[in-house]
Amino acid sequence: MSRQQVSQLAISVILIMLFLAGCGAPAATPASETPTATTTLRPSMLTPAAPTFTPTPEPSAVTPELPDKILFIGNSLTYYNDGLDHHIEKLAASANPPLVIEADRFTQGGASLERLWRKYCLRRATNDIDVSAYDVVVLQEDLPETDVHTFHEYARQFDAEIKKAGTRPLLFMAWSYERLGWITMEEIAQAHRDIATELGTDVAPVGLAWQRAMKERPGLDMYASDREHPSIYGTYLAANVVYATVFGKSLVGLAYFPSGVSEEEAAFLQRIAWETVQEYQAEQ
Repeated sequence: MSRQQVSQLAISVILIMLFLAGCGAPAATPASETPTATTTLRPSMLTPAAPTFTPTPEPSAVTPELPDKILFIGNSLTYYNDGLDHHIEKLAASANPPLVIEADRFTQGGASLERLWRKYCLRRATNDIDVSAYDVVVLQEDLPETDVHTFHEYARQFDAEIKKAGTRPLLFMAWSYERLGWITMEEIAQAHRDIATELGTDVAPVGLAWQRAMKERPGLDMYASDREHPSIYGTYLAANVVYATVFGKSLVGLAYFPSGVSEEEAAFLQRIAWETVQEYQAEQ
């Protein structure tokens, strides 16, 4: 065996060992395109600050810190129409006062959380991704593309990894579509309720908001022409639902709306998003 072949074999063994060390087998079930963004370490994580004494503020002076860095993990349902990361940044910037946030995405076309988990493990093993650099990680499953058991299995894996890093996970409830009609919107919603209850994790009820919007205004189609991916209305509504869930406040009146959505349509979709999030949370 030549020296070059030996070197290549050694590199392959090291990569396999890194992968196995980074992510083990899926957790046991109790009683199922290349990433467009990677993460970087926060400067504060690279060089530990010298210990300092900070007086504990009075309870009345304590205010919750708003998240300012969000990571979206998902497939084309997440990155369509410039991506949910783009639109949530624009929504935040249009608030009064403006919220300055940074949103990234780790996506792959057609991927389920299972495939994304395996890709994430490889990236983590080489220090190319770090969920602790984020305040919120949004997990979007494409449930018609997989089954409920597998969705729950890999939601558990991601949820444990994200919480271990001190970051907040958020499940993105997507929608049903015609190409894979084996599961209804109601069944998708229930699958998210079940795993969210088990994990104690919040859900952004995007699919239910789509359903509500199209019931109130049938002419405003959330689907693109392929009847699977989101139209610009669907993406904008999804971003509004995630915003309302992450920040826990009404977004009605925010000034941002993308090209292709009128000011009146934006106001309608903002209202639908806020009402859906409030109703969903009240029922849990």
